[in-house]
Amino acid sequence: MVRYAAGQFCRGTDQVVLEEPLELRLVQGHEEQTVAVTMRTPGADPELALGFLYAEGAIRDQTDVLSLALWSNGEVESPNVLRIELRSGFEALRRLSRQTFTSSACGVCGTGSIERLASRSGPVRWTLPPLNPEQLRALPERLRGAQPLFSATGGLHAAGLFTAAGELLAVREDVGRHNAVDKLMGWALAHNRLPLSDHVLLVSSRAGFEIVQKAALAGIPVVCAVSAPTSLAIEVAQSFGITLAGFVRGERFNLYSAPERIGPGASEVR
Repeated sequence: MVRYAAGQFCRGTDQVVLEEPLELRLVQGHEEQTVAVTMRTPGADPELALGFLYAEGAIRDQTDVLSLALWSNGEVESPNVLRIELRSGFEALRRLSRQTFTSSACGVCGTGSIERLASRSGPVRWTLPPLNPEQLRALPERLRGAQPLFSATGGLHAAGLFTAAGELLAVREDVGRHNAVDKLMGWALAHNRLPLSDHVLLVSSRAGFEIVQKAALAGIPVVCAVSAPTSLAIEVAQSFGITLAGFVRGERFNLYSAPERIGPGASEVR
């Protein structure tokens, strides 16, 4: 990645938290049905599956689970798919309150698989000169100044949509960062502004998969976060050509993908 600090760009490395999808499949005989795809940090996946099924009312205790194992076919094994056989079989589907794609932010982020969500977005477009890095660095302060609920409570996330000139067009707040972005996308949709080419999205939180995915669907070419990005957010940003900036606060920020939109000089650093 490219780091900007004290008015200078330099190339370096960064450690990011791992984020990957976990698909939960109910199995009965030769039939399988996906009940959830959740974004998570790998580790304790069987416990995550059990906790999800219990919270959703699909099981009463561990004895309701006949088997729980990674999907495999011969020597091929998928670490991101869990096959679960329940005593009640597919009857458990009736007791599940949601059969949707869920995120690590504990919110419902859409229906269907990750692949179908990704296929809905087209290429992002940036037709303007590169953004001034000092202008990018100033965005969090402008967003904070437009957060009345955060000022009153200190307990909300915010998402702000900026023009390339730094004008704040809209800001939405919510206890869930993904909800704040959804509200902002709804505003853009209601005002016939999609796709949001030549715009900048700033979130007052970390940048996870769901944030960058929503930006890709809205055609936003620059996504900024005041905190860290996850590994999958970086991969999605690179795949869609989105400029992803993290730790945008104080006098610094990091660029994890498409640095050419921030300049001068970000894309030329070696």
